[in-house]
Amino acid sequence: MTDANLTGKTDPAPLPDRKSERITRIRPDRGLLDVELDQLWLYRGLLATLVKRDISVLYKQAALGVGWAVIQPIFAVIIFTVVFSYIAKLPVPGDVPYPVFAFAAVLPWTYFAESIRRGATNLVNESNLVKKVFFPRILIPLAGVIAPFLDFLIAFAVMIILMLVMGVTPTWRLIAVVPFIALAAMLALGVSLWLAPINVRYRDVKHTLTFMLQIWMYASPVVYSSDLVPDEWHWAYALNPMVGVIEGFRWAVTGTEFPDLTMLAINGAMILTLFLTGLVFFKRMERSFADVI
Repeated sequence: MTDANLTGKTDPAPLPDRKSERITRIRPDRGLLDVELDQLWLYRGLLATLVKRDISVLYKQAALGVGWAVIQPIFAVIIFTVVFSYIAKLPVPGDVPYPVFAFAAVLPWTYFAESIRRGATNLVNESNLVKKVFFPRILIPLAGVIAPFLDFLIAFAVMIILMLVMGVTPTWRLIAVVPFIALAAMLALGVSLWLAPINVRYRDVKHTLTFMLQIWMYASPVVYSSDLVPDEWHWAYALNPMVGVIEGFRWAVTGTEFPDLTMLAINGAMILTLFLTGLVFFKRMERSFADVI
């Protein structure tokens, strides 16, 4: 008989390997801007999965597949060229061919609009996931903003080909495309963070979204130059945060006049404000998503 049997004691069970454990800490909010970036990093794998699924669902059982990423902007540029260049004869600054002039604005606008469409409606589309699994809910609109970037890259390559065909040589300014498309992504995420919680409660948001984006497009310098806006209305025009993004993107591609710095500053401040207030609003509303959705 062993010593353990005689004394009634046994050896303690080996301690679990702490390195293999995942510890969940529950804590109160730390403030209005407590977005839990550590949780976003922890669930980065889920974010990648959501982005991949958004892309695959978009082109699932589509005969042309990713060809739609090229067809949509090209047909838009063709229509704009016929209507606004040949019929309306809108002036174009410099010697830039109108198709290139229009494509340089259609590209960031298409990315922006598609990001809002997905980011603002995906919470409802992912209702089963929201109700059953815990994860940072902001991943859903964030995935909706990231997924259209693939379409942007494909269409961007087509635009470079169009520029070369029409005799427009790309320059070092193309590097500036990166910060301007980043501003478009931040603005799209900020708007989505406002609209997504509202869409959870009032489903008619998705029906008005298309109408809102159409009005917003014609209020932006997509088919025309901002030089056509009267000077007395420039202060109101600067309140549209996409003006600086589109004009800056167009400058980077075609070499037109650089946007007014005051307007860029106003646009940047508005984008940052929409983004930060959207974070606060989304964070406060996400507690009720599972109950309302």
